[in-house]
Amino acid sequence: MSVQEAIRIYHDLLNNRLARVSTEQLEEQLGKRGLYFGDRPLCTVLRPRFMDQRQYRLLQERIRVLMRAFNRAYRLAMADKPFRDQFGLEEWEEDLIQHDPGFYNPVPVSRLDAFFLTDSDELWFTEYNAEVPAASAYNDVLSEVFYGLPVMRKFMRRYNLRPLMSRHTVLQTLMETYYNWMPRNEPPRIAILDWNDVPTFSEFVLFDQFFKSHGFPCKIVDPREVEYKDGKLMSGDFHITLIYKRVLISELYSRGGRDHPVLQAVRDGAVCMINPVQCKILYKKCSLAVLSDDRNRHIFTQDERQAIAQHIPWTRRVEERHSDYNDTPVDLIPFILKYRERFVLKPNDDYGGRGIVLGWNVDDATWEKAVYTAMQSPHVVQERVVIPTEPYPSLVDGRVQISDRQLDTAPFVFYGEYVDGCLTRLSTDTLINVTAGGGSTVPTFILEPR
Repeated sequence: MSVQEAIRIYHDLLNNRLARVSTEQLEEQLGKRGLYFGDRPLCTVLRPRFMDQRQYRLLQERIRVLMRAFNRAYRLAMADKPFRDQFGLEEWEEDLIQHDPGFYNPVPVSRLDAFFLTDSDELWFTEYNAEVPAASAYNDVLSEVFYGLPVMRKFMRRYNLRPLMSRHTVLQTLMETYYNWMPRNEPPRIAILDWNDVPTFSEFVLFDQFFKSHGFPCKIVDPREVEYKDGKLMSGDFHITLIYKRVLISELYSRGGRDHPVLQAVRDGAVCMINPVQCKILYKKCSLAVLSDDRNRHIFTQDERQAIAQHIPWTRRVEERHSDYNDTPVDLIPFILKYRERFVLKPNDDYGGRGIVLGWNVDDATWEKAVYTAMQSPHVVQERVVIPTEPYPSLVDGRVQISDRQLDTAPFVFYGEYVDGCLTRLSTDTLINVTAGGGSTVPTFILEPR
């Protein structure tokens, strides 16, 4: 059995009639369950992503080693200011990370973004979303929707499919971290915290329903609607003791400053916030540069160095310095100017594809301007990696159309240790990001023949 064979069988089932009824049901369920990103449907294709157990196990095993390297870099950064400078923190971030969050782990819930060429087991991690890893609830509910599609019912006569659910692990992680923060028998009162006009609001509704279904008081809360008084963080008459933070810390700070009620309450130990401010260190794009840079090789173990070399693309902070590339000394700025088609520029602290410049998509003048802009504020330059493609079907003008889509692999990571669940995003564009308008999300299933 191969995944490619299973994909062919699935596509062969999709005659125009079956595709039409499956599309109608998919669209109905997307609307009924709120599976929209703003006003865009979350999924626009008729096949989920398939992996076999060996591929998923490889993903889990390699990430476990890489996470040890990230955690080692984090601990050294917290203990050593000169080393921490490599991450490019702002002055206000330096101030906030000094305050103890009340628990040990800086990234209880996180997500890695990768490109996984499953035919060759080539796996490259290009970003670490250590602050606000979105889409776990979207992914779980979308998996439920796909289970019910007519085409899936036919396909499952031949294959067993296991969904990669993760909402339950999000809840378990929130609870365990909360009870480490407050070792008393007092259940949490959860605030899902973000602006009420963000396009991911519909996912907050899914989490709100999920948390309440497990007996936990919960409220979706806009940071502009909270106040901190008498040692309590309040949203109206709702006393918040646990924040499931979906808002970016930089946005909290830019809109409310250091004394935003949420940041005050966190500093005073009046509320547990997940992820804590300390996650900013690993959220920075420079965290991949810290792992990739040969000047830091000595801090990692042999198996960590091997995993970094195999799975982290060459990444450097953009600055005037001498470095290395494939064991060859280079003058960094002239080197990346000369070989723009090999590289991508990324701002150190941004999301949704904003500010990213793909060297192979621009001319020399545009690239030169982008490089010099990147030297003025923390950016990284990262080596281009191969982006995998797979065929995905959709219904176009009443007929099945199968076209290649680029896809990424975004596993959810818990406690900075292990993988449980995986997001897959598709695009017809090189920049694969739903926030940036990129394509479709599909659930991921582990597949085996019956």
